[in-house]
Amino acid sequence: MRTVRTMLAAAALAGAALLGPAASAGVADSATPTPSGSPSGAASEAGPTEAGTSFRTAAFFKQGQQATAQASTGDYLYWVFPADTGERPTVTATVTLPEAALRHGSSTWRIDVYDGLRRRQPCMYGMQSRPAAKEASTVELACTLRPVRAAADTWSNDPLPGSYFVRLTVTGLPEEDSGQPFSARVGATSRDMGGAYATDGALSVPLVPGATTPETVEARAPEDGWSSGWWSDRWLWTAAGGVLAALAGVGGYVLTRGSGRPSRVPPAV
Repeated sequence: MRTVRTMLAAAALAGAALLGPAASAGVADSATPTPSGSPSGAASEAGPTEAGTSFRTAAFFKQGQQATAQASTGDYLYWVFPADTGERPTVTATVTLPEAALRHGSSTWRIDVYDGLRRRQPCMYGMQSRPAAKEASTVELACTLRPVRAAADTWSNDPLPGSYFVRLTVTGLPEEDSGQPFSARVGATSRDMGGAYATDGALSVPLVPGATTPETVEARAPEDGWSSGWWSDRWLWTAAGGVLAALAGVGGYVLTRGSGRPSRVPPAV
């Protein structure tokens, strides 16, 4: 029994040592997220000061930056940012409305997010569309996407690594208010979801529209480049499970093999 207790204690210590990094990652994920696009506590970097008017002319910004633009009410504004495997992006937008005295009623604003194939991505949560009263000075919008996967079936609509387009526009307002000036601020941050959403396989290249050479793909990459798609903390859990299974097998063998030949049996028998 002393041997059994020793082996079980060793198994517990080995499991704790192996699961420690993965468990810590799980606890960190359940806490308040730290944006992967910018250092914790650092001020947001300056982004582009104008927006595109179509997918082809979308203004590029990186996660952690704040993109700004001034336009006329009724215009469609487009930006684009990169998102990589394992990230769960959250897009935010702040619209500064024209003076209340110049407006004739309430308005409704909306942001939509599209992937590199121009497929509209649904929001897990967040106020993607929000009305603004006539007296309101600003309106806040947000959209949290599903985690980006390394690969997916061709028929699915799962988000994949590459460019993500943000479109901002007003969807309802009095006709007299069309054309009034407004300003917008858009940003994106991500939470690293780790191996919980990892998948086998990877894209040959990220979905970056208009990129015809490796140089242009890298120019649209995140700060630390595109991930290879094969590594995730699932490897840690797999290794830990294998070691614990082996130790459990050894412990089970020790428990069931008995103490050998009984002392009362003669040696010659």
